[in-house]
Amino acid sequence: MLDYSKHTGYTQYSSLANKVVFVTGGATGIGAALVEAFAAQQSKVAFVDIDAAAAAVLCDEMEKKGFSRPLFIECDVSNTIMMQAAISKVQQQQGNIHVLINNAANDQRYTTETIAEDEWMQSLSINMHPAFFAAQAVMPMMVAAGAGVILNISSINVRFASDNLVSYITAKAGLIGMTKALAKEMGEHNIRVNVLLPGWVATPKQLEKWLTAQEEKKLVDRMCIKKRLAAHDVAKLALFLASDDALMITAQEFVVDGGRM
Repeated sequence: MLDYSKHTGYTQYSSLANKVVFVTGGATGIGAALVEAFAAQQSKVAFVDIDAAAAAVLCDEMEKKGFSRPLFIECDVSNTIMMQAAISKVQQQQGNIHVLINNAANDQRYTTETIAEDEWMQSLSINMHPAFFAAQAVMPMMVAAGAGVILNISSINVRFASDNLVSYITAKAGLIGMTKALAKEMGEHNIRVNVLLPGWVATPKQLEKWLTAQEEKKLVDRMCIKKRLAAHDVAKLALFLASDDALMITAQEFVVDGGRM
């Protein structure tokens, strides 16, 4: 099977140049691909994450590739005050945020029989709650700018209901409903809100913890396109949806899974 994970060529969208883009959970995985994708558009990219070491490596890599160094702020997105303070800092240093990508997530496995209330609430506090409060924080900036884009990253697990992911799936399903509601409320301000549902992306974390060779074979057998799904495949769709080329697209769900569904 061919591995396309290193293929990072991007279509250039002139409308994204100099736009301020804020990504949650941007240090690794899909988030890191999003940071790179928008940096390649000459956007002003800022991101938050709890992994400062990985973030530093990513920022160094962006400079080595000739992109502007992203603005990184260490932040636990489950702490709403901390996250909104980070958003305020981005506004002070780079200007009003034009594109918000709610990517931060933790797909920790819990069994239904044993999951405790604090574990349930912690899952929602990472996988769903920050998306709303980030949107709330950037809305005045987007209203002032006359337009904006919010992209929520959900998961096709909401369609398949995989084992031991009940809290994660609940939160990711909530993002779909949130997307519809925010799109309706924000549409009058030309703020577009969409949600992406990636398939099983072969990030280093997934390959290390859960996506074994056996699991990947079963996964690919169910896909129409027999290739490994990479983080950049998700990022490329995000670029289009954030650009002016998608000016009339809002309140929609987009699946990126190689035809598994």
